[in-house]
Amino acid sequence: MHHEMTVSFGPDREFRLSVESTMGADDARRWLDEQFLDFDCEPLRASGKVLVADKLLAIADAAGPDAFAAGDAWTRRFAEAAGAATARATVHIDVAGRTLNY
Repeated sequence: MHHEMTVSFGPDREFRLSVESTMGADDARRWLDEQFLDFDCEPLRASGKVLVADKLLAIADAAGPDAFAAGDAWTRRFAEAAGAATARATVHIDVAGRTLNY
């Protein structure tokens, strides 16, 4: 499946990536779980429940703009996982605004 991802860290720090992915939803969620732990991210909700959208925001924030500017294998994998985990062809992650849109 084709996925388009945009990650925004502010008006002049926006990164777009277009990827083809064969990653399944379960594999995507598993990979995001690993990244969430590797980046030592904290749950955003007081209940401790972490939604896929929360994981995407937290991981993007922890990785920072330099990771997305590099456009390396990790960035492509993140875009694939974002699309597969949300089952959406287009995902916009606004780190500065703390929102995720499809």
